[in-house]
Amino acid sequence: MDIVIRVARSEELDEIGELTAEAYLGDGLLDFGEADPYLAELRDTRRRSEHAEVLVAADSRSDELLGTVAFVAEGGEYADIARPGEGEFRMLAVRPEGRGRGAGEALVRACVSRARGLGLTRLVLSSQQGMHAAHRLYGRLGFVRTPERDWEPLPGFRLWTFELDLST
Repeated sequence: MDIVIRVARSEELDEIGELTAEAYLGDGLLDFGEADPYLAELRDTRRRSEHAEVLVAADSRSDELLGTVAFVAEGGEYADIARPGEGEFRMLAVRPEGRGRGAGEALVRACVSRARGLGLTRLVLSSQQGMHAAHRLYGRLGFVRTPERDWEPLPGFRLWTFELDLST
């Protein structure tokens, strides 16, 4: 594989925030575009790195950043839905140049590995309903839908949830 997964470096945090924001904007995932209030949170990788492990997928030759994800181990301020004994990942974002190269899958697999290494029982995530490519990836990796955990961060904006049982 020509992709390396590693922890983000402090000097990359602003670039990672822009990468995340651009991916969400480019995929039409923000209802209000540049005026969407969630955009500020997507860009704030410095805060994210204080409460989660920010991982990047980088090209192994050029070290160009291709994607990113925030891994949250067992709750904390940055967890949305994780319960005790569960890990969570959030804000999976991949640049167009990283798509089709396995960057997204490598980032998810890194989160699975971290959760297993910590002895967690499950890895959970929330996803917008229209993120079909991501849902296919999660299914391939063994995640299952958990509709009983679906939630609304804002009234009328329902997020689907998925989990991977790590106890087997």
